Amino acid sequence: MAGRKLVIVESPAKARTIAGYLGPDFDVEASVGHIRDLPQPSELPAEMKKGPFKKFAVDVEGGFEPYYVVYPDKKKKVAELKKLLKDADELYLATDEDREGEAIAWHLLEVLKPKVPVKRMVFHEITREAIQRALEATREIDERLVDAQETRRILDRLYGYEISPVLWRKVRQGLSAGRVQSVATRLVVDRERERMAFRKASYWDLRGQFSHDGSPAFPARLVTLDGARVAQGRDFADDGTLRRPRSGEEVVALDEASATALVGALDGAAFAVRSVETKPYTRRPAAPFTTSTLQQEASRKLRWSSNQTMRTAQTLYENGYITYMRTDSSALSGQAVAAARRQATELYGAEYIPEKPRVYGKAAKGAQEAHEAIRPAGDSFRTPGQVARELAGDQFKLYELIWKRTVASQMADARGSTATIRLGATTSDGRDAVFGASGTVITFRGFLAAYEEGRDVERYGDSNDAETRLPDVSEGDALAAEEITAEGHETSPPPRYTEASLVKALEERGIGRPSTYASTISVITERGYVDRRGQALVPTWLAFAVIRLLEQNYPRLVDYDFTAEMEADLDAIAQGERDRVEWLTGFYFGRDGKEGLKDLVADAGDIDAREVNSIPLGDGIVLRVGRYGPYLEVPVPDGEPATRASVPEDLAPDELTPERARELMAEAATTGDDGRPLGTDPATGHEIVVKNGRFGPYVTEILPEADEAEKPAKGKGKGKAAKPKPRTASLFKDMSVETIDLETALKLLSLPRVVGTVTEGEGEDAKEVEITAQNGRYGPYLKKGSDSRSLENEQQIFDITLEEALAIYAQPKRGRGAGTARPPLLELGEDPVSGRPVVVKDGRFGPYVTDGETNATLRKSDPLETLTKERAYELLAEKRAAGPAKRPARGRGTRKTATTS
Repeated sequence: MAGRKLVIVESPAKARTIAGYLGPDFDVEASVGHIRDLPQPSELPAEMKKGPFKKFAVDVEGGFEPYYVVYPDKKKKVAELKKLLKDADELYLATDEDREGEAIAWHLLEVLKPKVPVKRMVFHEITREAIQRALEATREIDERLVDAQETRRILDRLYGYEISPVLWRKVRQGLSAGRVQSVATRLVVDRERERMAFRKASYWDLRGQFSHDGSPAFPARLVTLDGARVAQGRDFADDGTLRRPRSGEEVVALDEASATALVGALDGAAFAVRSVETKPYTRRPAAPFTTSTLQQEASRKLRWSSNQTMRTAQTLYENGYITYMRTDSSALSGQAVAAARRQATELYGAEYIPEKPRVYGKAAKGAQEAHEAIRPAGDSFRTPGQVARELAGDQFKLYELIWKRTVASQMADARGSTATIRLGATTSDGRDAVFGASGTVITFRGFLAAYEEGRDVERYGDSNDAETRLPDVSEGDALAAEEITAEGHETSPPPRYTEASLVKALEERGIGRPSTYASTISVITERGYVDRRGQALVPTWLAFAVIRLLEQNYPRLVDYDFTAEMEADLDAIAQGERDRVEWLTGFYFGRDGKEGLKDLVADAGDIDAREVNSIPLGDGIVLRVGRYGPYLEVPVPDGEPATRASVPEDLAPDELTPERARELMAEAATTGDDGRPLGTDPATGHEIVVKNGRFGPYVTEILPEADEAEKPAKGKGKGKAAKPKPRTASLFKDMSVETIDLETALKLLSLPRVVGTVTEGEGEDAKEVEITAQNGRYGPYLKKGSDSRSLENEQQIFDITLEEALAIYAQPKRGRGAGTARPPLLELGEDPVSGRPVVVKDGRFGPYVTDGETNATLRKSDPLETLTKERAYELLAEKRAAGPAKRPARGRGTRKTATTS
């Protein structure tokens, strides 16, 4: 059909929204992300496996030329796009306006090879006005951005493929190293090292309640004693010692005895105001959201992971509610500034708007190409109340957060005054004690009427009396001391990173791109480098071993400044200031006398794996990171058996002090390698013990040694006599090594339990079949011949009756090893691709979404309570894109060379 225009975007949701703003002459299709990438070297064509591309799918000797293949599951999509292109007179590549989107557009151009005019269409919000403006202001593909993205992709391939195998050989199979993920892991490990080295200090001070002429009492804290400042938490170093005071300053640290004595010495003392100082208070609003600050604030205020934040923001963007969510810029367009000021005036009044618009710019080190800040979409904003019926759950919460931040950014400063009062008295023994109190009074709320930024946890926990209400007093006024108490405190170690503070640390150091932080944190969690305790990120001992290896052998690769310099170099390539081939050559082969990555890994065989995986804890105890987890060991002379002890999984590294390690070693010595005895099995006479094993706690029996007469003669017979194996059984999840008794252990050893028998078949074919209850890799289940059905909990193994078992088998089977059929957990309408009804079901591995043809397991970041139909459709689309076969590693966009399609 003549006059048709084909528009290609990344996602189906984005395609649906844009299609609604374009006329009938436009076909809008989604590529569903990247269509091609670097393949795994094992998946290269046979003729290429011995050539220059064999190691990385990149010819490092030939100008770092990459070899791309179309994803197998995308060949059908490419064919559909080519078919649509045959009937089109123009092609619009409307992928996102960043390096990633530019690379996707370039790959589409290379694979589709259009013979019609091609226009690059860019926009940072999906509204009717923005789409129309984008149609009128198209451009060419920016080769510099493509170069930068390709360099990043090749860099990550070289780094991962050279360093990860070292980790496999020296630490553990299946580990991975990455340019940003390794540095992010080091940050978390370094913070834990600080906590491990930390020694708490105790200090005391005095706190009083004072009043003036019947006014409400206000709190004040002792600040000086005889002119010397009273020490607070910030005055102590991490080793627990008092820091050296500044020149000319004297600091005194009170202990319990001196503080208590001072309270007594102040009993009945006459207090008076020594000074009153009042200063104007002004507070400016925070800048509009960037990708990084949005992740930080959603973590603080909504308790969300970076992944959840970015996924929700993606949905809001694709459906036209907010501007593009991957941006380093806090700038607002003129239309957005006008919209925010207009809305603030309507909602709060003209006095809440400053005379001139506020101007924000880039604050991030090494900020990427300019985009507008994240804000509500459109030339006029919709309030949260106006979108409440359209958005629900997570989407509404995030839209409201973005709206508040944007509107507040164009509002007036909060104003008030800060007062500081010093009051004092002379003690009964002649010392001068001065107390201090500070408070802030807000006289004009300004932007605080709309929004207040969250803050990360402060260190040491020193008091903050910023909101204390103080009386109107003057110098010399008498004050009544209603109560004075001595208070003890302890310094606290540096707080662990949360997702918010880790994102902030990475951005401040210029490491990586904010748009990749969510995936970086997901990777270090999934790889077992980091565990979560609430919001805190706790490094595992595996992370300690990996970072130890990298620091000792490849220090430059985990150096914070070096990693930030690489990011700056990538930015320079994007700006056309550096050549990508020259830069990659220097990185891989070396430059200016510095070794490149290739030479760095050449001596990997010299790395002492045992030393890398050994972490001294003190008192001669060493923690070793073994194949099956961490354990404690006291080194002994060669040939002697080592004393070892397992490390509980829930014990954080900073909690494994030498004292706690000694306790664990003592417990292991008490239990011994033979386990904790539980008693004797009356049926066999064998001793029953409980042990901690590689795969968790279990019970077993101790078999007696065979008599010499029973042992086979040496050299006689065709083979060795089979050595009898002891019965073993894992403990249930609600059991522990410390509390299990003999009776329970014998019940476990008796498994599988025969629930009963049933007759199957008729006549001569009839036979008795046992139904047994037992525990397996995927939990408790029933077994009848080859037919297995899941049980709901482990206790049912002991309790289920034959009638109950038969009732389960009478229900339709839901799949391999499944139990009774259950109704869907959630119904989510029809899938826009397959047209089939989408439901959420409960499966063996947890809840999953399905349309009857494609199943997609819900991730940890997709709680059922907040799952939207859009997210369900997205999960199904991702699963279809992944396909049933093993696929090449999916990195982010890359560039020139041969293709297969």
